[in-house]
Amino acid sequence: MSEEPVSGGLLSERVEDIEIHLLLEGLYRRYHYDFRNYAQASIKRRLRQAREQLGYRSISDLQHDVLHDPDMLPRLLSYLTVQVSEVFRDPSYFKAIREKVIPHLRTYPSLRIWIAGCSTGEELYSFVILFREEGLEQRTLFYATDINQDALAKAEAGIYDLERFKLFTENHRKSGGKSSLSDYYTAAYGKGAFDKSLRNRVVFSDHSLVTDAVFAEMHLISCRNVLIYFDRPLQDRAVGLFKDSLARKGFLGLGSKESLRFSEHAGSFSELAPGDKIYQRLDR
Repeated sequence: MSEEPVSGGLLSERVEDIEIHLLLEGLYRRYHYDFRNYAQASIKRRLRQAREQLGYRSISDLQHDVLHDPDMLPRLLSYLTVQVSEVFRDPSYFKAIREKVIPHLRTYPSLRIWIAGCSTGEELYSFVILFREEGLEQRTLFYATDINQDALAKAEAGIYDLERFKLFTENHRKSGGKSSLSDYYTAAYGKGAFDKSLRNRVVFSDHSLVTDAVFAEMHLISCRNVLIYFDRPLQDRAVGLFKDSLARKGFLGLGSKESLRFSEHAGSFSELAPGDKIYQRLDR
């Protein structure tokens, strides 16, 4: 019995799905970057954008060059990883950290904070500045991780377009900032550079929530606007990793559109600030 005919558009999309599957499998086998369980609609959209903007006729052509030319990998990763952030993005989140989390953290002689999926560093600098203002910076180690080496390099440089600092400054004020943001950066030639001292207590590292394991016991983990790009099993893996990485009664912060509600690990957390997606690991 013959199969029903498939329209050209539908056939083309099926072929593209196969190409995407093969490319993601190739990335994993060649470079150990695992995007296979990312939300497929998001991955498809990003790969189409990469194909168009990098000038390829098909995903297969893109795959060929990425697998044979390692210099192409960072260019593709820039499309597959999210690099959109702000200093003190969602100010109410940082205000809740100041008011509801910091009082607990003051009771520890030393602290470890993990900014997971730190991208180009805006959230990292938000936390370091906040902890400096709260008098906790010198007892804290900050771990800034991402799978994108180019993004990590930008985070470590701490240099951003000067026009963005107007928004950064307003966000800082709304977050309950206790100083002027201008105290922490210098401006020149259209760029703003955060003071090098803000990186004295920071460890930058390549880490994948998809394949890597726990690497330290943390008192606070902030991973915002990353889980929304994972499918449900991968979300559960990441949340399980966070749970296992947290000290007892440690804190987890997620993005405004993310939640633990449907996670298999939800029972391991209580909601400290539900509106700002801040959770506390239960002491059990």
